[in-house]
Amino acid sequence: MITFDRVTVRYSDDGPPPLREVSLRVEEGELCLVAGRTGAGKSTLLRAINGLVPHFTGGTLYGSVTVDGRDTRRHPPRDLADVVGVVGQDPLSGFVTDTVEEELAYGMEQLALPAAVMRKRVEETLDLLGIAELRHRPLRTLSGGQQQRVAIGAVLTSHPRVLVLDEPTSALDPTAAEDVLAAVTRLVHDLGVTVVLAEHRLERVVQYADRLLYLPGDGQVVDGEPAAVLTGVDLAPPLVELGRLAGWTPLPLSVRDARRQAGALRQRLADTTPPEPPPAPEAAPVLAARKIVVRYPGTVAVAGVDLDLHRGRVLALMGRNGSGKSSLLWAVQGSGPRHRGTVTVDTGGGRDPVDPKQLPAGQARRHVGLVPQTPGDLLYLETVDAECHQADRETGAAAGTCRTLLDRLAPGLPGDRHPRDLSEGQRLALVLAVQLTAAPPVVLLDEPTRGLDYLAKRQFVALVRGLAAAGRAVVVATHDVELVAILADRVVVMADGDIVADGTTAEVMLASPAFAPQVAKVLAPAPWLTVEQVTAALGPAWEPA
Repeated sequence: MITFDRVTVRYSDDGPPPLREVSLRVEEGELCLVAGRTGAGKSTLLRAINGLVPHFTGGTLYGSVTVDGRDTRRHPPRDLADVVGVVGQDPLSGFVTDTVEEELAYGMEQLALPAAVMRKRVEETLDLLGIAELRHRPLRTLSGGQQQRVAIGAVLTSHPRVLVLDEPTSALDPTAAEDVLAAVTRLVHDLGVTVVLAEHRLERVVQYADRLLYLPGDGQVVDGEPAAVLTGVDLAPPLVELGRLAGWTPLPLSVRDARRQAGALRQRLADTTPPEPPPAPEAAPVLAARKIVVRYPGTVAVAGVDLDLHRGRVLALMGRNGSGKSSLLWAVQGSGPRHRGTVTVDTGGGRDPVDPKQLPAGQARRHVGLVPQTPGDLLYLETVDAECHQADRETGAAAGTCRTLLDRLAPGLPGDRHPRDLSEGQRLALVLAVQLTAAPPVVLLDEPTRGLDYLAKRQFVALVRGLAAAGRAVVVATHDVELVAILADRVVVMADGDIVADGTTAEVMLASPAFAPQVAKVLAPAPWLTVEQVTAALGPAWEPA
């Protein structure tokens, strides 16, 4: 179905090519997973499948890419629209209509399908992705995860033979991600659709994949069965890391397979328990939010929420898509709507507390920093270096402060690169560095690991732990349960605009199958959350059987 024949892609003469002499075949009805470090070339590979590379992105493509017998050099994306459906990393940027139902129908209108066929497919897709209640909603009022599902649905209605997905579950809560992946696998198994899917959260997807294409970052592509490829790479989900630690062969790709091999490990850990979390702080909170209410036309996004944030603590804010997490963060930071309630931030030094909403934006940043779900919204200059220099100047930080923070998150990012030419993960790293340059006592991060690979996540975890150790209060709104298990001291779960759970990370995550990380599922009923905890408990003398 898809053939790459000695494909090399160059965007400039002086830089390394993201793809170099790549040859591979993807057969009809395969689910092919693409993995690799942030910026390794995954998006380039995906865009080459429907001719976006080079017809839209520019650069030069050497060799040939053939899809269903059509050579992309002679067939631009419009000639492949009936064969290849593409969903990018940022769904909002790809929408062309105003409402959900209109967006689902738009692609079929361009293919001149009969009205009766269009109506039937719209209904089928609404049910398939669980978004029927959103059919009349304006697209811009949807949460990031809801937008992601609509974008996938808009492609599925055209019944493409090849489906290309760039991080399709990055903005979805665990349950919604399972629903989307179940729909995708049904397309593969029942209809023979060929799916090429790039994803950083391998723990969600790898068990469904027939093949894994791993991009190490040198332009090459390692092609093979997922378990075989993951044996020798440094990017691996927690389940594979646990399998390596325990010496399991073959490496398990699903919780079910891991549990079948985990008997000896569970027995070895039977007399050990993870360390207790530190006690909740007794000091007054650095930020206190009371009775926060946020309304949008036809809905209450936040319904009278109270929230305390303490210095030196990391709080994870979780909940299904549309539960009110982002609305609460924007209301707390002061830039978003707040229809009722108060927010006070302790400025220290005996000074009176302030409400960020009552301050100019520049001053509010110094008290509460916020990195939004779409970080590109905060970037407006021509180069990476210009953004970093501006952040240093605006905050009065020492020259190079922002760049140093950026290098900890995305090492080696070219300073002359335009922010819009960065990958999603690189753009996120840049905005995070810009916001942290102001060194606010409260840092709010909305889905901060979208687009970040496992190594970048470890660097992110180290950075956030450093912020907490320096006395800052950090909130991470995320669907990434593996990140929460490693990073958070406290977890708050929202539903329908209200808080439905609030406790330590272990208390909340072990009580919910939806939010339990992979290690917890494998070693249940023992209260282990992370490979890091298991490694420490086994000690350096541990040798797998």
